[in-house]
Amino acid sequence: MRKLLSFICCFFLLNLHAQQPKKLNAAEIFQKIKKLNFLGAVLYIGAHPDDENTRLISYFSNERNARTAYLSLTRGDGGQNLIGPQLREQLGLIRTQELLAARRIDGGEQFFTRANDFGYSKTPEETLEIWDKEEVLSDMVWIIRNFKPDVIINRFDHRTPGTTHGHHTSSAILSLEAFEAAANPNRFPEQLEFTEIHQTKRAYFNTSPWFYGGQEAFEEASKNQFVSFDTGGYFPLRGLSNPEISSLSRSQHQSQGFGSTGSRGSQMEYLEPIKGDTIRSQNVFKNINTSWDKLEGGSAIGEILTQIEENFNFKDPAASLPQLLKAYSLIQELPNDHWRELKTKEIKNIIYASAGLFLEAVANQASATAMDSVVVNLEAINRSDFPIHLTSVELSPNNAKIQQEIKLENNKTWQNEITLKVPENTVYTTPYWLKEDTNNGMYKVEDQQLRGLPETPKLTKGLFHLDFDGVMLSFEKPIVYKYNDPVFGETYQPFEIVPEVSLSFEDEIMIFENDKPKNILVKLTAGKANIDGEVNLSAGDGWTIKPETHKFQLQQKGSSQTVSFQAIPPKNQNETYIKPIAMVNGKEFSEKLISIDYKHIPKQNLVVPSKLKVARLEIEKKGEFIGYIEGAGDVVPESLEQIGYRVNKLNAATISLASLKKYDAVVLGIRALNTVEALKYKQQILFDYVENGGNLIVQYNTNRGLVTENISPLPLELSRDRVTDETAEVRFLAENHPILNSPNNITENDFENWVQERGLYFPDSWSEEFTPILSMNDKNETPKNGSLMVARYGEGYFIYTGLSFFRQFPAGVPGAYRLFANMVSIGKE
Repeated sequence: MRKLLSFICCFFLLNLHAQQPKKLNAAEIFQKIKKLNFLGAVLYIGAHPDDENTRLISYFSNERNARTAYLSLTRGDGGQNLIGPQLREQLGLIRTQELLAARRIDGGEQFFTRANDFGYSKTPEETLEIWDKEEVLSDMVWIIRNFKPDVIINRFDHRTPGTTHGHHTSSAILSLEAFEAAANPNRFPEQLEFTEIHQTKRAYFNTSPWFYGGQEAFEEASKNQFVSFDTGGYFPLRGLSNPEISSLSRSQHQSQGFGSTGSRGSQMEYLEPIKGDTIRSQNVFKNINTSWDKLEGGSAIGEILTQIEENFNFKDPAASLPQLLKAYSLIQELPNDHWRELKTKEIKNIIYASAGLFLEAVANQASATAMDSVVVNLEAINRSDFPIHLTSVELSPNNAKIQQEIKLENNKTWQNEITLKVPENTVYTTPYWLKEDTNNGMYKVEDQQLRGLPETPKLTKGLFHLDFDGVMLSFEKPIVYKYNDPVFGETYQPFEIVPEVSLSFEDEIMIFENDKPKNILVKLTAGKANIDGEVNLSAGDGWTIKPETHKFQLQQKGSSQTVSFQAIPPKNQNETYIKPIAMVNGKEFSEKLISIDYKHIPKQNLVVPSKLKVARLEIEKKGEFIGYIEGAGDVVPESLEQIGYRVNKLNAATISLASLKKYDAVVLGIRALNTVEALKYKQQILFDYVENGGNLIVQYNTNRGLVTENISPLPLELSRDRVTDETAEVRFLAENHPILNSPNNITENDFENWVQERGLYFPDSWSEEFTPILSMNDKNETPKNGSLMVARYGEGYFIYTGLSFFRQFPAGVPGAYRLFANMVSIGKE
């Protein structure tokens, strides 16, 4: 039987990253003991973060005591961000952490595949053309073989392609293929070097009113084919109902605006058997042995744990330590690798909590570079009368060690310090799936044992070796950094390995609207003290950079210096990447360090190649001054400034007709009419602005949750129409309209190299005053003509567009800039 130690150990370290150490109370310890005494597992499968049914995950984890996990095929990179400007990979990083925060609440675990959320897809066929189907299936099989679920539950229905997001249906289709493939040694045999085949017993589809179009239709439908059970139970030890726990978990999806209010009382769930042993029972584990008896040598362990559970002392959990240690020793003798390693980790955590142990390794600085020496402060305390000795502490990766025999007396702290010498070849702290450039459909991860994990396993850690009255146990603790925040108090964040010098541009993209030179600012930030070197920029053919190099000197860690280069573009339209290279003591650095810091998730560092996309456009514009009302977060204002506009961000609550008169155009950010409550009362002012000669541009909004009934001064109805193929043909319905001809002549070439999609939430009904400008459609669909609508209203123009300018601008798509300039310029001589 193959060893799974690396995979399992890596996983269990993940939830400790940068979190204040979890100190279990007696009720939580008791719950962990009950879970230790249950040998069954459920894997819930969906496509995105927030697809998961947190009520069901919490039910299986907390009511049934099963090991429960959510497998999200993607990290949600293609969604929108309601809490900040991060999109794509950075948004995926935020949503990963939000899922981990949710799992810490509902008791589940978290996995992912390498599939990239490239945006909305209408069919599984389209999805699986962009994803590498075989590679995604391989990841799912790998996770199943390692997690070893007895039961798989699909969030979506594999039989209804085209009725929901193509990613959704694909997750269900691939789940059923993985169900079979995980048990077949001829499928993905390379995995068997690290794991073994696994046959899941049964699979279900988690149906709900959503799949029937509403509660009323669902109530009328026959449910004879379903397994149903109540998940609305109350947990007295936690003082919460299962739906209340579920809502707390669901509310961690802050970037998607999924705050949820808890409920109480009965909550029915429905599962349809679709694969394997299709027994229809309220107990999904019926006829599946989930006791210790199923393991050779397991009966004695089960008997001990049952006694511990029956006699648990809530006032003194340490009273269970002798029996827990006896069970631990027996678990070490199990011949089954999977259960031995899994249950060893579980019981060690229970022993740790029952003894009131606190072990910690805290660096005296938040980050370090290769070859740095870092002081690590160690702390150990035993808050029980059980005899425990600390025998040694060692650090990884350099194996610095303190060897001494210390008796940890009840409630007496042991403290010491040790020096961590960071090895020269230590890799930077960064998400493993973002280390290499990705294509549209898949992340690149060569290391098989990293695939599936939600985070990069922590490399720097302290290993505490303890003697529990003759039973030796070791506990790994990630090295962390902590400080006292004046508002939030004790605050933890990860200890990171960073470059000696990081380089960043002021912007991620720079647009040259003509052939005049522009200054490019490069900010160099020290990862350690006393750095000096020189920096230069490389660019593509036709671009000239002056001067060739700049010298720099950074004396203090964290200090920065900004140097200026001049970039001279070619005469004609051209795009390239400019990359910085810093030379320090013969070593080359070209990375950018990005920090993402929100209070609801741990601080995240991302180290990626630094680059600036530059584009020389052939672009004309009329008008200079734009007022912008921000919506759900985008970089459109900054992008418009790139092509020479002055953009003033407006507070919707304070706008007046007089204050808007000075603007050549007023632009509403994406989903502004969904998210900016003040627009409910200010919409008429915007319409009056148009009527008096203004130019109002409204970007896409969803047709649900609008703050106002009238998005336009003229009849205009939004739909869910969208075109997800970014290469879909664009046809001109009004070739002679000014918006296609002035001041830029828009051609088919302007719709080349668009990213992720053409657009979304197009209108499908409008009054005769509107002129539809463009027609487009996805494969095998009817034409969609509402992507760009223009109407003359009074002396001005009202424009509604579902085109995804907010995605095209950060990607530097020239045609998107040219078309938007025409939208701003309309009506101006």
